This record gives sequence, C-alpha cells and structure tokens, in this order.
Amino acid sequence: MPRNASGEMTVRVFITGTVQGVSFRATMRERAARHRVNGWVRNRDDGSVEAVLQGDLEGITRLLGWARVGPPVAKVSSVVQERLDTYPRQTGFRIVP
Repeated sequence: MPRNASGEMTVRVFITGTVQGVSFRATMRERAARHRVNGWVRNRDDGSVEAVLQGDLEGITRLLGWARVGPPVAKVSSVVQERLDTYPRQTGFRIVP
C-alpha cells in the first residue's frame, strides 16, 4: 500500500455482518489507540460500519485483523478495504455520526 513521506498510509474499511449494537465502534476506538492508528469510525444506514484508518502498516494490519473478528458479540461477514492515496491528516481516533 502506498505510504506518505512519514511512512503512514490511509485505508477506508467497510465492515458488514452483525456489527451495530455490539460495541464495535467503541472497541475499535480502543484498539486503534492501542495500535497508534488515527481516523474515525461510524455506523452506516445499511447496518454496516465504515472506518478510515491512518497510521503505519503494522498498526493498520493489527487493527484490520481485529476488525475481521470484532468484539465478542459481533458476527463479521466481510471486511472490504480500499487504499486512499490522498486524505487529510487525522489526529486521534473518534466515533463520528
């Protein structure tokens, strides 16, 4: 995946399955902080979760690995990711509407 001059990359992720109402966003925010990944996460009207992850390859890889399973009550069907070659620099990781 392409990285910027600081070695960071940005990916947008769409997660489907039973991923709303199971603390997916809150747990992702905690995991992102643990892996030093910035960005945001939100519920979508179609029942999926969308996130933008920005950080180094190792942190993003670890967070994506967690997202494929999610919190204990979640049932993840798919995780689709796309790289974003340009995206504003993110600070921290937040839950957005």
